[in-house]
Parts: sequence; C-alpha cells; structure tokens
Amino acid sequence: MLDYLDLEAELTDEERLIRDTAREFVDEQVRPDIGDHFENGTFPKELIPKMGEMGFYAPNLEGYGSPNVSETAYGLLMQELEACDSGLRSMASVQGALVMYPIHAYGSEEQKEEWLPKLGAGEAVGCFGLTEPEHGSNPTAMETYAERDADGYVLNGSKTWITNSPIADVAIVWARDRSSDDTPVRGFLVETDRDGVSTNKITEKLSLRASITGEIGLNDVHVPEENVLPGVSGMKGPLSCLTQARFGIAWGAVGAARNCFETARQYATDREQFGGPIGRFQLQQQKLAEMATQITLAQLLIHRLTELKERGELRPQHVSMAKRNNVRMARDQSRVAREMLGGNGITTDYSPMRHMANLETVYTYEGTHDIHTLILGEDLTGIAAYE
Repeated sequence: MLDYLDLEAELTDEERLIRDTAREFVDEQVRPDIGDHFENGTFPKELIPKMGEMGFYAPNLEGYGSPNVSETAYGLLMQELEACDSGLRSMASVQGALVMYPIHAYGSEEQKEEWLPKLGAGEAVGCFGLTEPEHGSNPTAMETYAERDADGYVLNGSKTWITNSPIADVAIVWARDRSSDDTPVRGFLVETDRDGVSTNKITEKLSLRASITGEIGLNDVHVPEENVLPGVSGMKGPLSCLTQARFGIAWGAVGAARNCFETARQYATDREQFGGPIGRFQLQQQKLAEMATQITLAQLLIHRLTELKERGELRPQHVSMAKRNNVRMARDQSRVAREMLGGNGITTDYSPMRHMANLETVYTYEGTHDIHTLILGEDLTGIAAYE
C-alpha cells in the first residue's frame, strides 16, 4: 500500500495490529460484495454486530467496553474502512464519533452505562440528528424544538440526511429548548420506537449508495428528563461531535484515494496496449506520480493532525483544513484513476468510480468544502464571512 515516506514505520505494535485486522476484515468480508451493495443501494447490515465484535465503534474512547486506543489507531481504522467504501466508514464514524462520543462526553452515568456498551458492541445502532430540511450549512437556525411538560420534554421538528436513521435504535437529536428564555440547543436521547418518531429512508441516491440514509420526523414526541444530555448546552455540543467525525473523515478520504491509486497502478502494469503495459507510457506515469504526491501530502497532514490531537492541542480549524484538503484530494484523484482504467473504470468491477461518486457526498457532508473554506478564512483574518 502506498506509504511513500514510510510514515507507518513509526506505528506501535497495537496500531499495526488494528490496521492489519481492519484490512483483513474488509478484504475478506466486505470488498467481495460491496460493488453489488452499491449497485443495489443496500448496506450489509449483517456486518454491524461483526464490526462491534472487532471493536470498530469508537475504540478511542475510554471505559464502558471501549479499549481507549490511540488516535492514530482510530485514524488508521477509518482509513481502512473507507478504502473499501465511504458507506462503511460512515456507519462506523456516525456510531462512534456522533453517537457514542456525545454520550461519553456529555451524558449522565446512567446514560453511559445503558447505551455505550450496546452501541460499542453493535447490539444497538445510533444516529445523529442535526441537519434539517431548510438548515444544512447553518445549523444555528434549527427549527426543531423541545418544550417542557410534567416529567420531561416534548419534541417537534424534522431532520434529514441522517445516516443510519432507518435502522437506528436511538437518535441523538439536537433541538432548541423553548422552556428557557435564550432557547439554548440541547441534546436528547430519543429512542426511535417512541410514539411520534418516524425514520423514513431516502432512496434514489446516486452517491453513497451502500449506506442507509433517512430522515427523523418528530411529532409531539415525549422524552423523559433522564434522556437529556446534562453535560452540554448550546452549539458546542453538536459542533464538538462534528470535529470528532471530521477527524475520521480526513483519515478516511486518504484510504479512498489510496485504494484508487493502487487500483490504477495495478491496472497500468496489467493492461497491455500497443505491445506492452500502459504503465510504460509517460502520460500514465505522470498521472501515477501526481497521485502519489497528492496522497503523500494528505498523509503528512493527517499524521500531524493526529499528533496535535494526542497532545490536546488540536483546534477545530485544524480539522477543517484537513477535511477540506483531503476530501478534495481524494475526489480529484479518484477521477484520475477512473481515467486510467478507461471504459472498464465505469463498472462496479473496479473501485474508482464508486469512490468518485461517494466522495461527492463526503465533499458535501459534515461541513461542505465551501464552509470549511470560510472557517479557515475567518481563522486567518478574524472576519466571519457568513455573518
């Protein structure tokens, strides 16, 4: 696998084991059928508990059954999952960074004990409800609201583009608390079998097809007081979760790009035209050289990002730079790889065009490329362009 500057020479034995275990799992149990799942618009749900057994959900958390592995190990895991398909990494990323993380960081002891072991084992599935039909890039304008009643809250509103929602047992729903004068954003644990909850599936997607995406409808949904995340109020809650998830995306995008490169390199040495392999032509070598360079630069960025995270020095703006750069890089290089495969590159027999389609979603979700550009612009100038 492409590691031109031998960055993985610095990995610990545990990190190597996690990388290799994830790679073997993907090669044996996911990759043979992932093209069919993409074509059919399905996710291999039978893998959810298996991924739990392998420790793929939030292994970088501590306690409650989570092994507290290094941030590098977590990043390598996301890289290997997305090298197979962005839908596979999205499943693990949402379950870990967007559901288990907020419960771990902001939940009560009772909430942690009830949900974290089940979610970590894949015995329960979670989803994260922030984006609304009319509020994507501006979540602060959310209209979903909660009002106090005798023993808890009643929620009303709708969320959309929610990974896992049609199969979720619990949703982390972010809503404005109208019971307080300043209507702060609060987090609520909403079991999806509660009266008034609907989780309709979104179909006819042309990207991220091997992923289950849906909506969350909330119609006078009662949740008890003990379902409120007590440890956070305001946009810090959902935004901190997104920072965790974007960190994994920055790693995962490199996995997708690396898989495109390896597929193109193998094809260039195997495919013969004009009396020899196409890899002997200068045009093809230029493409491979540029792909390798761009992937290597992205690898350097995520390894530095991870060092900062391990030291507690990581800022959300750092993650914005990595998410923005690495996803753009993977999107661009998947297109080059597809070119090198010629007509064969448009089939599900090869991964680059599937990655290319998936990366259109990754380019857009969890902060669009343009929004991350503006986040960096504000950090560099002190002027917010979106206010």
